[in-house]
Amino acid sequence: MKRWVWALALVIGGCSSVSDINQTPPTLNVISGKKPPEYVKCLTAKLAGSRGALQVEPHKDGFRVIVPQSLSPAPAAVFYIESRSGGSSIKLHEQMSNNPLRPEDVQKAGEACISG
Repeated sequence: MKRWVWALALVIGGCSSVSDINQTPPTLNVISGKKPPEYVKCLTAKLAGSRGALQVEPHKDGFRVIVPQSLSPAPAAVFYIESRSGGSSIKLHEQMSNNPLRPEDVQKAGEACISG
């Protein structure tokens, strides 16, 4: 039974890499009043129930956050959170950005963490 679940997850989600996801247009491109560490902390808390552990890496003047798929450790989305005066700029790239049936938990978490 577990094999079928993994096979189905690969068929639906596909195997993508961070560089593949970066080629998609951003589904979220906003400015927040929160500093990058505050935004990452909020994002981690919001996605704790629906995703595995987020991979947080330093990137330029902020962070790159790689969000895993729900049923596999392969990346599903990438947040770029960079420091700006008085807050941060946030870009979200998702694996299935053009699919209207994609899970919306990642984008909703990103939007919920914008304001202070």
